[in-house]
Amino acid sequence: MKITRAVVPSLFTVLNMFCGFLSIIQSSEAVPNFMAAMGFILLAGVFDTLDGFMARLTKSTSQFGVEMDSLSDVVSFGAAPAFLVYKLHLHQYNEIGLIISSLLLIMGGIRLARFNVQLVGFDKEYFSGLPIPASAITVVGYVYAFANGGRGLTGLSADLLAPLVVVVSLLMVSKIKYDTLPKFSKKGFKKHPVWTVMILVAAVIMVVTEGMALFYIFVLFIGWGILRSVWKTVRAIVSAPDPSPAPVTKELPSIDI
Repeated sequence: MKITRAVVPSLFTVLNMFCGFLSIIQSSEAVPNFMAAMGFILLAGVFDTLDGFMARLTKSTSQFGVEMDSLSDVVSFGAAPAFLVYKLHLHQYNEIGLIISSLLLIMGGIRLARFNVQLVGFDKEYFSGLPIPASAITVVGYVYAFANGGRGLTGLSADLLAPLVVVVSLLMVSKIKYDTLPKFSKKGFKKHPVWTVMILVAAVIMVVTEGMALFYIFVLFIGWGILRSVWKTVRAIVSAPDPSPAPVTKELPSIDI
């Protein structure tokens, strides 16, 4: 059997999917290990980034890779976080909690299907709708920041989990534009302003030094996309030409004397 270069990025994609499966296993244990479940989702995010990098490095980007990546993302960033929030807290709301939890999976699947049918080429300058990994990591960051070491949510942080899940789920199927991360290449970094790269580096440093920063960084990312979309809409309305017709001056008939 001939082994091609495409095997390399596909291996990272498979590891992404496997991490999602391991996260579900950790959440479904008799004594759930939510910290491990969150860790596997974050690790899946690392592999999700690496498979794209390796595909560009080996010049083996393909339609098969795109489809495989989407299937992996549904598991790791759709099913895994949905199961995590359900087992952690939302199961207390019975059927309502089940439906709210499932939105991460359902809306994420819709978002990925829309992405695949709209994809032209393999490089995009922006995403239409919140990317599913960003949705999952925002939820994981929230749980990590407020769940007392994975033991559970209490008080206001518990009450806000369901609204957070609904908001990020709806943002995935919205048409709000979100920038792609700079690609790890000279050409990729040239497409982004210097301040974007600086913020990315600062964000990585903050996450490494203080895990709770993860949630707040993604809140800023989500909020920036919403504010920019609102600003562009308002500016388009203000600069739009006046639709009212120009007044018509009726000429009086001339009278020859």
